[in-house]
Amino acid sequence: MEAPQLGRYVIQSELGRGAMGVVYKATDSVLQRTVAVKTVNMALESTGIGNYEARFYQEARAAGSLNHANIVTVYDVGKAGDIAYMAMEFIEGVELRTMIGEGRSLPVAQAISIGAQVAEGLGYAHQHGVVHRDLKP
Repeated sequence: MEAPQLGRYVIQSELGRGAMGVVYKATDSVLQRTVAVKTVNMALESTGIGNYEARFYQEARAAGSLNHANIVTVYDVGKAGDIAYMAMEFIEGVELRTMIGEGRSLPVAQAISIGAQVAEGLGYAHQHGVVHRDLKP
């Protein structure tokens, strides 16, 4: 059985799922690099709540305009059938929310370093007119 594909991205596994869509680990079949592919659930369009696809592309343009070490790089945005997607830099590691959920404590120096990196990335985004609006650990 062939692996599912979104555009040129071959899906390897699911990384996370939320109300708006799913994030997958994938391989860019052209550049042969691992990426994270965020999708938007187009079924939300029929709820009448808002234009999710337009908001998704707006998010992609905003994120794609930023170039900072503490902000994930957006490589590509597109649509495959009814699925809008954004291909981004894949960062290996454990999510902070997972560590917190498992009750793992961080050394003070590491917690300060993480906080400083988040602040630097957000500061850069704000200087360029981009507000995150959904920051989570």
